[in-house]
Amino acid sequence: QLQLVESGGGLVQPGGSLRLSCAASGEGLDYDAIWWFRQAPGKEREGISCISASGSNANYADSVKGRFTITRDNGKNTLDLQMSSLKPEDTAMYYCSAPGDAGPIWGQGTQVTVSS
Repeated sequence: QLQLVESGGGLVQPGGSLRLSCAASGEGLDYDAIWWFRQAPGKEREGISCISASGSNANYADSVKGRFTITRDNGKNTLDLQMSSLKPEDTAMYYCSAPGDAGPIWGQGTQVTVSS
């Protein structure tokens, strides 16, 4: 069964950068589009970016467009999210997600805190 593990979160100052990673195990990710979501305290989980199975197409929420870049390496079964020009409102738990037979599969999340 597919398992996802996020890493790379932390505390960063406004304007700074972080790179999140999502590692897949159990199954390959080659055939699926994959998402990054985030959830801030008291708010609903928000889909912020997705990338096609081949990696050739990516989409972004308006809130992160131009600042975040999603990439994937199917050979390594990894998904990354390069985040730059971070703002306090980017503070949230970040999750990667992929389709599963019984519904979406989620990682445990990695916390990103943007604060001076």
